[in-house]
Amino acid sequence: MSRQLIALVIGNADYENATKLKNPVNDANDITTKLLASGFTVEKVLDCTYSEMDQALKRFKGSLKGKDVGLFFFAGHGLQIDRENYLTAIDSDASGEDEAKYSSLPLNRVIEVMEKADTQTSIIILDACRDNPFERAWSRSSVSRGLAPVYAPRGSLIAYATSPGQVALDGDGRNGAYTAALLQHISTPDCSIENMFKRVRNTLSAATAGKQISWEHTSLAGEFFFKLSIGVRIDLYSEEALSDKLFVLDDAKTSHRTIRALKSLTWPTQNSAINVITAAIANKASTNSLFVLGRNVYQAACGGSNGACGYIDGFVDRTQGMDEMKRKAILDGMLFEIFFDPLARLRTQFKSGSLLSVFALQTVKELAPSFDFIAECLLPDIGRFHVLPGKKHDAVIDVITKRGTLPGQHIVEGIYFGGSNILWLEDQDYAAEPGETPPSEKLSVSSFEEKLAEQMIVPMHLLNVTYKSELADGVARTKILFPYGWTTRKR
Repeated sequence: MSRQLIALVIGNADYENATKLKNPVNDANDITTKLLASGFTVEKVLDCTYSEMDQALKRFKGSLKGKDVGLFFFAGHGLQIDRENYLTAIDSDASGEDEAKYSSLPLNRVIEVMEKADTQTSIIILDACRDNPFERAWSRSSVSRGLAPVYAPRGSLIAYATSPGQVALDGDGRNGAYTAALLQHISTPDCSIENMFKRVRNTLSAATAGKQISWEHTSLAGEFFFKLSIGVRIDLYSEEALSDKLFVLDDAKTSHRTIRALKSLTWPTQNSAINVITAAIANKASTNSLFVLGRNVYQAACGGSNGACGYIDGFVDRTQGMDEMKRKAILDGMLFEIFFDPLARLRTQFKSGSLLSVFALQTVKELAPSFDFIAECLLPDIGRFHVLPGKKHDAVIDVITKRGTLPGQHIVEGIYFGGSNILWLEDQDYAAEPGETPPSEKLSVSSFEEKLAEQMIVPMHLLNVTYKSELADGVARTKILFPYGWTTRKR
């Protein structure tokens, strides 16, 4: 179930003609992180002039075409004039009502853009219900507090930081009170958007001693979840197969006896079990059993079973004669085991022992559906990766080195991808004292590139490495000094 999700996030804090705010930029940054983790493509703009807000909305209008879900988030000053709501820019004119209206972004315009885009679901979240920041500069004092209620078109939800006509509170910490509550609940797995906002309301009320009650106006036609657990998103395999700790083995089944043997952690038992996985046996087994079998083949390979390693390396030949879906189930299981634990939760540290061998199979055209499968599994967590595993996206890497003290040695100083140095100290125990050179392991050029591929979760056939300083001694004789405790894994 692949969803096309797009969002525009605006955080305005550095106002020229109104009270400066401390939270909206943090709110926008932190919401962006959450949305990216939920699979959204996000444009984030901070401290916008009216012209910049106008242009951002026009870009958003274009990007909504063909998407399933559109989301607009605004944190900053908001106001209502004559029962219409406006989101202020940092340069909005405070001299009068008309001036403020024509230099602020009308909320109705945002609603209209999203309604006409014909997305299945439109979400507007406003942490913008503070007191009218311009009221003291105007001649009348009867301006309504907070924001006014609005019409929510079919398929949309409009969420306010507080009830209509009331004002919201700035947070005491990094985030506004409302956004802080939203950040706490937005990633709750399998929680519908309506229930998620109920949780936000409860947390916000508790945090403000009942002074601020959030509010939503919704006309959603279907359910939307910011985060779906793997068992809900992926319906090819049962919950018990995905969470294979729950998978019950039946020793009357050959495939289940093989799985049990692979779980033995004894190499001779594992190696002999591998030979049982013939096309004839596999074609009689269920896809759920073969998926769990694939998980355990990979587990055995990472544990050092030569038989399991050989099975992965010779996967194409070893699976000749298998039904297409049966072979796919085994490879799906191997790929899934790399990234997900026995309860189908994304691993904190991925299981990379035989990662490069499995991903080398991506070059086989007939096996492409398995790599599409793992990409779909990982899409909601795309923020964990430099490049989404399973997709055929090249990773172009620039490596900066300097000559070492001995001939043929080159010390890694920087590894650049996407315009940033992605080399960082993961284990502080290896931190060098000021002025000292960190201890390093000596690697051949090929071993160094394999290490990069494994850490970055990028197949070797998609890794393109350029050395910005000449390896003058020739690649064959060169030793790359890579510092211990450092990594290129995605932070």
